[in-house]
Parts: sequence; structure tokens; C-alpha cells
Amino acid sequence: MLRFCFVMEQTLGHVTHTQNLARWTERAPDIAATWIHVKPEGGDIWEKMPGIRGNWSLKASLRAKDALNAYLQTETPNALFFHTQTLSLFSPSFIKRIPGIVSLDATPINYDTVGEAYGHKPGSGWLEKQKFNWYRSVFEQATALTTWCRWAKESLVSDYGVTADKVTVIPPGVDMANWSFGREKAERPQEESRPLRLLTVGGDFERKGGRYLIEAYRTKLHETCTLDIVTKEAWVQEELEGVAGAKVHYGLTANSAPLKALYANADIFVFPTLADCLPIAVMEAMAAGLPVVATDVGALREEVIPNRNGLVVPPKDAPAIAAAVLELVQDSKRRQSMAQQGRLLAEKTFNAETNYNAILDLMRSIAK
Repeated sequence: MLRFCFVMEQTLGHVTHTQNLARWTERAPDIAATWIHVKPEGGDIWEKMPGIRGNWSLKASLRAKDALNAYLQTETPNALFFHTQTLSLFSPSFIKRIPGIVSLDATPINYDTVGEAYGHKPGSGWLEKQKFNWYRSVFEQATALTTWCRWAKESLVSDYGVTADKVTVIPPGVDMANWSFGREKAERPQEESRPLRLLTVGGDFERKGGRYLIEAYRTKLHETCTLDIVTKEAWVQEELEGVAGAKVHYGLTANSAPLKALYANADIFVFPTLADCLPIAVMEAMAAGLPVVATDVGALREEVIPNRNGLVVPPKDAPAIAAAVLELVQDSKRRQSMAQQGRLLAEKTFNAETNYNAILDLMRSIAK
């Protein structure tokens, strides 16, 4: 029996990623897994420490270090898995003794290019150089590296000098069996006689470009579409007061039946995000047999291939969002073609069974 320890960041889409990885790990008869969840909130000393409490990477890495040290008092695993790089700053001290993988959704340099919408500003000078060198050391000393996307792998190689064969691109995935309705939906002829249902999903709705989507809906799309918004932000409901056909859904969790029902009943998925890496919500939309309208940020072009499974628009451009949606509203055959291509692409590239088993196989290969 192999003992694996997974140290997992618990923010945003990483919560869904953790749940999906755990589901496949539980199915592996040769693996006994321990899960360390590193959350943004906590009552530990690091939450109160000046210079640390406002630095998520340092705080998360210290929490991971403390939890790992406590775990290793009683167990010695065959391999470690750190996701994401944010909590991996102290991983080399553990990987010297136990083989370990560092998993990234984006490198720090990738993140700098999209960080403004996250409230992040790239540093400069001596501190930024120290940060770069610290992460480069982490990447050098990891037994292996995985990235969610080619965008991140290319940065590891070109920016941090990591050899390409040390990095395996393994995206997150969607359980295609649990989203099997998407295959039938993609094959079903599109209806013309009713308002089309738009869907968007994003806890951090401001960063997801929500205000631009609301503007596009209020000014152009409300006449031909309805809009379902899944979020956690209270201001969205107030913003939509008096706007017909729009509904906000609060409290829906990853992979839940109510969330999947919204995907199943939607016609077009709209994701005008200002900053993202490789969002799982878009993979879910593809699995659900939906054409996607999204912005060209981060690694989204690795999910949404223009004119194949969706349309790509610039960030912060409500008229462009409206125009792209209306293109699809007016062409049912094009919507169906994109739905079919999206489902096929999801089955090939973002299949949870394939991708999470690939992570486990890589861990088996480094285990001692």
C-alpha cells in the first residue's frame, strides 16, 4: 500500500480540484491518502503576524509547513503532492527526504500578468528578485512538476529555466459520467421558439467581468435571453433589481445537483472574466454541451478555441459580449456545432478519469 500526502490550497477553483482528485484517489486500491487543506482563513499565529498576515503565499506556505511537520510525527508517506505553488515555499525541506510534486495552475510570473484584477501588483527591486529566486529554487528541487496548462509550462521553462521533460501538463478535469447529460444535450437540435438561457458561474463576480455582462444583458440581451448567475456576492442581486429575466443563485456548491441542473438547462455559457488561469467552470460548460463566450486572458484559449467551441472577446467590453452572444442566438446550427465540439474537446482534454489518474500514476512513479 502506497501512502500519499496531498497538501492542497483551498481557494476558488482549487476546492473543486481537490474534491475531484480525492474522488479518484479513493478509487485506487493501492493508495492510502492523507489530505492537508490549507485555507485562507484560520486562527493561527500567522493570521496575526505583521508582514505575514497580508502575504497569502508566505502565510499559506507556513500553514502547510506546520501541518506537514505535525503529520510527519506519526507517518512517513511514499510521496508528497503540493498544490499550488502558493503553498510550496518550504516544500524543498520535505522533498529532500520524501519525493514530491509541485503542481501549478500558473507561475508567479504568469500571475503577475493577470494579477491586477485579483488586487495583486507585481513587485520590483530586491524583494521581487528574492521572490523569483525562492520560487526558482522550489521548482529546481521538486522531484517533478505538473501544470494545469501549456501557458504555465512555457513560463517554467522560459522564465525559470526548468527543463521541459521535468514538467507534465495535466489539466483539472470534469467527471464525464456525472455530466453525461452534456453529450445528449450537444446532439439535440437547438430550440428557436423561446428566450435562450445564458449562464455564468463565478464566486468572485467582479473579477469574472460580471459588471460588463450585466451591462450587456441590460442594454442588448434581455430582449432575446434570460440570465442565470451563480455567485456568492450579495451586490449582484441589488444590481439586477428591475432587470427582467435575470436571476441570481447563491449557495450552490461544486458538482451539486442544482448547479448541474443550471448547466443542463442553459443554452450559452458566458464567462467575460478579467483575470483567470484555466477556469474549471469553463470545462464544466464544455462537458455540459454549451457553446462558450469568454475573454482572452490567461490560458483560456486552451479551453475556448475561437469558432470551434465558442467565441473569444476582449476583457471589459460589454458591447463585444453582447455582439458575440447575439451571433450565437441568431444561429442555432452554429450553437449546436460548438456544443458538440466543446463536449468532444472536454472528453479528450478535460476528462477527470484520465487526468486525475495521470497525477496518481506520476506519484506512483516517484514514490519510494
